[in-house]
Amino acid sequence: MSVKVLIVDDAAFMRMMIKDILTKNNFEVVGEAGDGAQAVALYKEHKPDLVTMDITMPEMDGITALKEIRGINPDAKVIMCSAMGQQAMVIDAIQAGAKDFVVKPFQAERVLEAINKTLG
Repeated sequence: MSVKVLIVDDAAFMRMMIKDILTKNNFEVVGEAGDGAQAVALYKEHKPDLVTMDITMPEMDGITALKEIRGINPDAKVIMCSAMGQQAMVIDAIQAGAKDFVVKPFQAERVLEAINKTLG
């Protein structure tokens, strides 16, 4: 059975990069969202096994979306993704329930390591 993943990032090329890494490694991408509000709606619709979530986005940021998703499902597995130098946000994300954190630009090995560790 393939693992269902929801990709959340306001940059389409970043979503494409993650999707490429995931599909090459037999993960099923069930949805893509460009902001946190879309992410929460798609999470409710698809109930993915895992979410990759950007932190800085329009409408609703990733940490707010993470909290909303964890409100829907306290066991939700969310990996935060963000650019360098946002250590304070990383701490906020982990405190809000993120399982791991991947720094952009993405290294395929690091993304897969975070996913495999999170799925345990």
